[in-house]
Amino acid sequence: MTRVSGGMRVPASTYRLQITADFDLYAAADLLGYLHELGVDWVYLSPLLAAEPGSEHGYDVVAHDHIDESRGGAAGLKALSAEARRLGMGVLVDIVPNHVGIATPREDPWWWDVLRLGRDSPHAAAFDIDWNAGHERLLVPVVGDDDLLPGGRIDHLSVVDGEDGPELAYHDNLYPIAPGTADDYGPTGVDANAVHDRQHYELASWHSADDDLNYRRFFAVNTLAAVRVEEPDVFTQTHAEIRRWVSEGLVDGLRVDHPDGLRDPRKYLADLAGLTGGAYVLVEKILEPGEKLPASWATAGTTGYDVLGLIDRVLTDPAGEEPLDALESRLRGGPVDWPAMVHERKREVADGMLHSEVKRIVRDLRRHLPVVPAFRAEDAVAELLACFPVYRSYLPEGREHLEQAFALARSHRPDLAATYDALEPWLNSADLAASKRFQQTSGMVMAKGVEDCAFYRWSRLTSLNEVGGDPSIFALDTEAFHAAMVERQRYWPDAMTTTSTHDTKRGEDVRARIAVLAELPSAWSRTLTRLLSLAPVPDPGFGALLWQAALGAWPISRERLHGYAEKAMREAADHTTWTSPNQEYEGAVHAAVDALYDDAAVGQAFRELLDEVVAPGWSNALAAKLIALTMPGVPDVYQGSELWEQSLVDPDNRRSVDFDPRRSLLSAVAAGAGAAAPYGLDDVGAAKLLLTQRALTLRRDRPTLFRTYTPVRAVGPAAEHVVAFDRGGALTVATRLPVGLAARGGWGDTRIELPPGNWHDALAGAEAGPTTERSSVLLRDLLATYPVALLVKESR
Repeated sequence: MTRVSGGMRVPASTYRLQITADFDLYAAADLLGYLHELGVDWVYLSPLLAAEPGSEHGYDVVAHDHIDESRGGAAGLKALSAEARRLGMGVLVDIVPNHVGIATPREDPWWWDVLRLGRDSPHAAAFDIDWNAGHERLLVPVVGDDDLLPGGRIDHLSVVDGEDGPELAYHDNLYPIAPGTADDYGPTGVDANAVHDRQHYELASWHSADDDLNYRRFFAVNTLAAVRVEEPDVFTQTHAEIRRWVSEGLVDGLRVDHPDGLRDPRKYLADLAGLTGGAYVLVEKILEPGEKLPASWATAGTTGYDVLGLIDRVLTDPAGEEPLDALESRLRGGPVDWPAMVHERKREVADGMLHSEVKRIVRDLRRHLPVVPAFRAEDAVAELLACFPVYRSYLPEGREHLEQAFALARSHRPDLAATYDALEPWLNSADLAASKRFQQTSGMVMAKGVEDCAFYRWSRLTSLNEVGGDPSIFALDTEAFHAAMVERQRYWPDAMTTTSTHDTKRGEDVRARIAVLAELPSAWSRTLTRLLSLAPVPDPGFGALLWQAALGAWPISRERLHGYAEKAMREAADHTTWTSPNQEYEGAVHAAVDALYDDAAVGQAFRELLDEVVAPGWSNALAAKLIALTMPGVPDVYQGSELWEQSLVDPDNRRSVDFDPRRSLLSAVAAGAGAAAPYGLDDVGAAKLLLTQRALTLRRDRPTLFRTYTPVRAVGPAAEHVVAFDRGGALTVATRLPVGLAARGGWGDTRIELPPGNWHDALAGAEAGPTTERSSVLLRDLLATYPVALLVKESR
């Protein structure tokens, strides 16, 4: 049940739903009965505010004063909230304070008004625009190469009748015309380029965004313009509808998207706490290994990418690191230097797609340091961004990260030592505009350089290439895992725990299966060599990444695997890109994908390895799920992942979910039909559904079983193959490294000690007690049915 912590209502668990026009709030309301039966405490919804027409995700908000009508509108949220209240459930909603969608200018009335009136618009202060850099015009980088004419003129530009008078049209894009700038518009026509030259905006080449853009964006997405919520009036207006949700009791908590883009996340969260009365709030903050979330923030914690990496690594065999390193070196023609790759990719981003942000930081700095040449300052700032060890600092908090960046930058570029000496005092100033902008930018450079590029260039073990993780950290032993959980229980017991999201690069069960390769490095190397021989690709390293994706997601349709291959190779951007596709390279990769479905020899080689990894992959998947659902924190289940979740990167992981078979299967499981342990490819995941239902129901209905954390030790020849912990009456036991366990002949006499009490396995239904004193139980008996057990201490 929902509990109260420090006056804040905290969910026992959440279930994430992607709300779209095809699955709207009414459909979500109809699903709540199923979610309640599954054991879910709160439903967790994707962004609801009005978004760009046809948006499938809702992160491109165009109006803050109403819910998107295509998603169900205000009436839809009211219906969902009423049904949640009837079932005793709560509602958590994702909000997007950092940016708005501007792809269709007329849909966003604020942006339209700024385009029309320029700096004089009453909404101009809402956007982070450098008017001086654009000579009082807002750069709009939308013009294609074929439409750029001599003399700066634009082809396919015209003046048309609009809703409120004449508008400027570029192909199908419409833009407002400032008052008095098209007075000669009439039946005889008008020179559209002449009209364009009089506007407060300049339609420019799409290439110009990299260097000349004068408004802040979300990462490098030109159609998402940043909003200045640090301004009190802007905060109030952009959160008016959110305030209504909370004040009317429609919503219980909020998830804040991309807080690192905000000028002052700490202040924003304080403002949000004031608006909501201290409601439950989570932040989508990505922490690097060892980094701590600022304790001064008014939040229950992160959305869980940090613990996702811990779960994956405690289930990864450290013995696989050396042979997989050797394989990667052979494929790449030499060892991969991950820190060097990260630095190079980040520097490319700072010098390329985000160079306009670097230039703006320098413009801010040179107001104080006019004697530092702009080109040298830009070089120095770009290098600092490339050297920054985490996503960002929050000065004065995180100053050590800035110091580390300066030290590393000086070692890389001693020729810039004098420039760094000049810049360092200013970038250390918490109140300086330039330092605030630097902090907003460093996370953008990290995300685009690492998550969206370097992750696709290192294929050693791709289950580790996940948001919030460092692929160079290969595995985690149980002692380190337990230490992290003790700390989490102490400091962040209400933070979210996740294993799959709409942003993960690979679904939880894809990663669970790929992780098996760490236990089978020789088999993987032999099979990969065979596959690359039968279906060659120009870059064998990328081939390893592609075949791991196919292995983890199988069975996967040809269409889905082609879609993944295209995105992966273009994000890697070392042979082909989104803006300049290499047809020959891409054709060879797509031919390899087709060979998996059409070439019998390729299919046989692939399936031989698949047969070796499926069963241990399912074991890993159940272990990861049970650990995630029972460890400290608030567990979230991503839509559909109560069965096998074998999605790849978006948009694959945002596909609609068929809940009808899940309802039917849950009814059978809830009726006591049980679920067979998974072994084959045709398994639908009934055991995972059983596990999810039992764990979530316990967390909701018996919360006192989950209030502490104590590691449970195993003794015996296979002790390294189990991770176990007691939450205060709910005791988790999970198999790890199942291939190695089978190779040693099973559990043998390995056992765990149980605290005194009457213990019952909520999954297999077996008794593991009673015991009056600490006594041991053999794992070969406890885990005879499933590779996991959830022991519950019963009262007599």
